[in-house]
Order: sequence, then C-alpha cells, then structure tokens
Amino acid sequence: MRILVSGAGIAGPVLAYWLTRHGFSVTVVERAPTPRRTGGHAVDLFRPAMDISEKMSVLPHVEERATGTRRMTVHQEGARRPVEVDLSKIFGAASGRHAEIMRDDLSEIYYDATRDDVEYVFGDSIETLSPDGEVRFENAAPRRFDLVVGADGLHSNVRRLVFGDESRFSAFIGAYLGVLTLPNVSGLDGELLLHVGVGRTAGMYGARHLGDARVLLLFRSAHELDHHRDVARQKELLRGAFAGMHPDVDRWLDELDRTPAFYFDSITQLRMDTWSRGKVTLVGDAGYGPGPAVGGSTSLAVVGAYVLAGELARAGGDHERAFPAYERAMAEHVRGSRAAALSAARTLIPASRLGVRGLAQGARLISALPAGPSRALLRLTAKSARLHNSMTVEDYPPSSAVSEGGSGRRSGAADRTSASCGDDC
Repeated sequence: MRILVSGAGIAGPVLAYWLTRHGFSVTVVERAPTPRRTGGHAVDLFRPAMDISEKMSVLPHVEERATGTRRMTVHQEGARRPVEVDLSKIFGAASGRHAEIMRDDLSEIYYDATRDDVEYVFGDSIETLSPDGEVRFENAAPRRFDLVVGADGLHSNVRRLVFGDESRFSAFIGAYLGVLTLPNVSGLDGELLLHVGVGRTAGMYGARHLGDARVLLLFRSAHELDHHRDVARQKELLRGAFAGMHPDVDRWLDELDRTPAFYFDSITQLRMDTWSRGKVTLVGDAGYGPGPAVGGSTSLAVVGAYVLAGELARAGGDHERAFPAYERAMAEHVRGSRAAALSAARTLIPASRLGVRGLAQGARLISALPAGPSRALLRLTAKSARLHNSMTVEDYPPSSAVSEGGSGRRSGAADRTSASCGDDC
C-alpha cells in the first residue's frame, strides 16, 4: 500500500518511520531543496514523545543534542535585580523524562532514522489531489497513491487543497513570535537570559553544541497585524514591540538585519472538526497545532504520527476505519493542548505588572524548593507540562499491512534529493 506524506519536518519522518515498520510503502515530499537547517528554536519532548523516540532507537541522539539549558536569569522590566532560576530543577519537577532540543536537530535525527527505508523527494510540492489518489506535483510527473497525509505544518498545503483556506480554521490567540540567530558573543552555555515586561517577553539562549545563539521574542497584540510574507514589515513590528525594553534586547534587535536565520508568525491555533476527508488526513500542526512556542506542538506531533501509523496498521490499511480511530485517540490530547496553550501564553507574556512578578517569583520558588514540593507546586501551576507529560499512548506492535495498493515496506529505498524522481513518478 503506497502512502504519500507531505512534509519532512517532525511529524512527517516520524510517521514515515512507523508506517514502514507496519509494512507500508512511503514517499515523503518536501518543498525545501534539502533537509531544513534554517536555525529554528528549541522545542520540548515530554515523556510520551521520549518513549516513542526510544522505540525508534534515536533517543541517544536526542539526548546527545539536547540544549542542556540549566539556568535562567529573569530580568523584570523596571526591577533593579534579576531573579536567578535553576531550570534543571524545574524540568525535573515537570517531567520525569524530558528533553529540550533544537527543532532542526530533532528533524535531522528523525530523517536520518528513515532515509534508508523511505523515498524522500525534496524540492517539490503537491499541486493537485484527486479523490482516487492521483497526485500532481509542481515538478515531478503525476503518481497515484492509496492515501495522502499532510504533515506540512501550520500553513499546510495539503489542508488548503482538501479543506479550503486556512482562515476558516485558524484562531489567533493574541500574540506573535519571532526567532533569530545571532553570534553567541556572551558565551552562553546552558543559560537562558530572559527579559519580561507587560505584554512582551524576550530571551536569548545558547546550546552546548551550537556556535551561535537564539533569540526568542514574544509580544501581545489585541488584533492581527498585516505582515504576511513581508520580512521587512515583520522586523519593523519586532523593533516597535520591544523598543526601549533593555539594552540587552536593543542589541539583539540590532542583529535583525544581519541574522542568517529569521522566523516570524502569529501564534494561532488550528481548530478543525475533523482532520480527515476521503483518502487524505492531517497530522501534527497541519491538523491541530495548538500554537507555536506555547502548546507543546512538537510532542503532540510525534504522538499523533505514531498513533496514525498504528491505527492504519490495526485497520489493515482501511482508512475508513483507521482515520476515525486516529481522531478519537487524539481528540482529548488535542483539546487539552489547546487549553494549555492559552494558559501558557498568558503566563509567558504577562498582561500586567502583577503577572510579570508572578512569572519570575513563581519560577524562583519552584527552583528553590526540594524536589517533592517542587513537583507538587508545578502540578498546580504548569498546565502544559503536566498535560504533555501525562498523555497515554497505546502500543502498536509492528505488523505487515500489505494490500493491493502496494508491496509493503521497502528495504534500502533510494534517498531522492532532487525535484525529479525519474520515470516511475
């Protein structure tokens, strides 16, 4: 049975890994010309995603490339003294199994785990999809697939083709996110510098194995701003939102025109009644993104990919049974992630001076308490970490889900890194 997956970020390679182990033949198409190395920001893997990574035999690589962020210095806007926080204690209290890792590093790890068994077609994208599985690409020749999965992120091309315009499902939650890469002139190693003010939060961190640093900028907005695909406008919005916050932040903003990697977007949630239509379904941010940087979307994507592959195997490739089972299995996780994201956004980008003080002092209190009380307090205050750490996932033993649509798992499939894939496309 032949399955096409659009997107080679996080959910796509994880889904491809498990589909091949269940006996399906998988092709992954990715618009980027090569595996993405665009800078990115740190993401969290909580217990269920860590367990799935262990089953994929990639956990040692995840742990090796973990950022190792252990300390946080919080500067409250207008306060004289910073607050020092022991992040290792907070992470330990939040989850018995957790890793923070750069998104691009994680994507590369999952890609490397699949490249020998999965056909990757880089530098191409789906142009049209027909109900019978006929797929036309922007560059390669048409091909027919039994199923198609959109794992292509918040601005999913597959979702647009099958379900309609993104505006029908996207809900703005009142904030924006910017990420930039800059030289690690401060020599940060396992430390996060955070500046928090009313309606805005800026942070810089360096990872042990990186030669540079990342800056994360979050700010509130009562309404959506006009910025789509206008990088100059996006940088202008960041300068306006963070002007005068602190000399550190001013220096970070000075790097906006020199940064080799830049990302900016609204923090929005995808809210769909169903993620499946006919032979097409969605996974990860493409179908149920709770909001970048606030909703644990990476762990949710890993879990969703694992569950989707498992349900397809359990149903013998019958999508009419597998897709509804997948949605039922993920529904509670998705609803909880949405609610947790709204709560996390309020905490990370305080709307009042009281909220600013509460963020800093709460973090310091949790890091100062012994392990037992820290965990108890965090269970009361950290809704997102608690939710993603407690997700339960069924075990789906490897199977052989071969049907008339294809020949099952391939061994040693070629890694296609060009826009064209020959006569069999």
